[in-house]
Amino acid sequence: MDNAIRSELIDKLTVSVETAGKALGLSRNPAYEACRNGQITSIKIGGRVLVPTAPLRKMLGIEAA
Repeated sequence: MDNAIRSELIDKLTVSVETAGKALGLSRNPAYEACRNGQITSIKIGGRVLVPTAPLRKMLGIEAA
């Protein structure tokens, strides 16, 4: 995983679906599909879909510093 993505997962409370997908090795469309079917925890605020980093870090086995 890219160090910039890893830092973003640790430093932020939420990330975009695209960033979460990159962390998981998914492209944009499969990442959105995984959010729709509940495989990736996500929240919708207005028209934007965001991925909370805590469950994503747990999924990836990344501990916050």
